[in-house]
Formats: sequence, C-alpha cells, structure tokens
Amino acid sequence: QVQLAESGGGLVQAGDSLRLSCAASGPTFSMYALGWFRQAPGKERDFVAAISRSGDSPSYADSVKGRFTISKEYTKNTVYLQMNSLKPEDTAVYYCAASPLMFLPRRTQDIGYWGQGTQVTVSS
Repeated sequence: QVQLAESGGGLVQAGDSLRLSCAASGPTFSMYALGWFRQAPGKERDFVAAISRSGDSPSYADSVKGRFTISKEYTKNTVYLQMNSLKPEDTAVYYCAASPLMFLPRRTQDIGYWGQGTQVTVSS
C-alpha cells in the first residue's frame, strides 16, 4: 500500500508560480499512476493532472493546460506539479492521488490512494 504526502502549497498572488510535491512511500514507486486533483470550497474534487505508471503520457484538465506541468522523479519517489501563471480560480486544496492501473482514473471514487491535501490560495 502506497502512502502519499503533499507539500508546497501556500498563499501567492495572481500570476505567480508554485511547485507542489508528493512524496510516495511503500511499494515500488513505478507501480503506480500518479496525479493531482483539487477541491475548492463547496465544490467537488476535480481532476487536474496525471502521469502514467510508466512515467509518460502526461494529461491535464483543460483549465490548467499550458500552465501546469506534472513530472515524476524516480530517485526521490516524488511527483511534482509545477503551477505557473496562477489565477484566483486555482484556489483549492490540492490532493495527490495514486492508482495501480496504468493510467490514473478520472473519477474520484476509482482512485485507490489519496494524500492529506495541501492548500493553495491565489489572491487577485
């Protein structure tokens, strides 16, 4: 069973950048597809970005495409989410997610493992 721990959230201004990290421990890092979801107050948890179990095929929600980049560093068992050109509507709790499938499911009920979340707040 994999354990996930996010870090890197904070309060920034619109246009700034942040990098979120998700450290994974437990079974072999390469056995999991990994990704990020986010949940704003009063809203559902939505898919943001994912990278496949093989470390390629990154995918993004339309709302973050071109601004966010997901990457996987095997030597540190860590997946990153580089967030550039942040907007107030990016404000949410960001959750790291993992699945033993080749590709990360997009539905929250199909996700096997979650981190505890990290708050990102973007002021205008």
